[in-house]
Amino acid sequence: MDIKQLRALLVIAETGSVSRAAEILNIVQPAVSRQLRLLEEDLGTTLFSRGRRGMELTDSGQLLVEHARRALRELDQAKAEISPEPGVVTGIVTIGLLPSTSDLLAAPLITALKQQHPKLTVRISVGYAGYLQKWLENGEVDVALLYDPKPSSLLEVEPLLNEALYLVGLPDAGLSQNCPVPLQDLEKRALILPSQPHGLRLLLDHACAVAGVQLSIVAETNAMSIQKNLVSNGLGFTVLPSVAIFEDVAHGRLCAAPITAPDLQRKIVLALPITRRSSIAVRCAVSELRRQIKALVSQNCWPGAKWLAA
Repeated sequence: MDIKQLRALLVIAETGSVSRAAEILNIVQPAVSRQLRLLEEDLGTTLFSRGRRGMELTDSGQLLVEHARRALRELDQAKAEISPEPGVVTGIVTIGLLPSTSDLLAAPLITALKQQHPKLTVRISVGYAGYLQKWLENGEVDVALLYDPKPSSLLEVEPLLNEALYLVGLPDAGLSQNCPVPLQDLEKRALILPSQPHGLRLLLDHACAVAGVQLSIVAETNAMSIQKNLVSNGLGFTVLPSVAIFEDVAHGRLCAAPITAPDLQRKIVLALPITRRSSIAVRCAVSELRRQIKALVSQNCWPGAKWLAA
């Protein structure tokens, strides 16, 4: 088993085609087929089966892909960090952002990092908190923002901010950011919510269980854009953090009111894996991510947020 074979495996898995993998790898198709055959012979098992959609991974192939992706990522990162120029930050850092924060953070964060460290390669992965935590633990991302997670022996977390959650509806729904609505008010609304175990849904379900509030849920979706689209089409109301809807409210596409009695808030934390050494590149990215978030909160560009970190 060698690096070329593993790279061929990953490209075939991504494209579902040996011929397409050959094009991407810039080698002839028989060479790709030979690398795959040698890999299968070495392992004594079949890694792909031919299906209607092309080359499909077997269970063994899926397992090897997961390990190969992590291994090659670590090798690429190590190669990038070995710099001949003292004092120059190089390497690859992958930052995990929540969907509701990505539009606000991605551009200024990458801009700042590229200005400070031109040879640093920055990758942004966007996913819900459960996925981000899994990616952190298995090495697919280096640092991530999460909703306040359950204690984990694999993660080091730093609380960054609390942000209010809002009831969101059509512009004529009579909701105002200056007029909070009690949690009890959600009982009379048709709601469009993320499904469990989405962090926001767990938080809302817990608050409603404590308060004895019964929710009427007409649809569930884990895509924030679909939540807002369904609301825009008059199918009901949703609950979202302020950062996810402030532009829609400002442009009159939606209206929103903070939920109180009790106050409904989510805590965002910065999480790092404690099972891996943080490279200089990762430490630089973490410092800048923290700085960008603090600046957005202090400049009132993150509505409804309260800075928590020291």
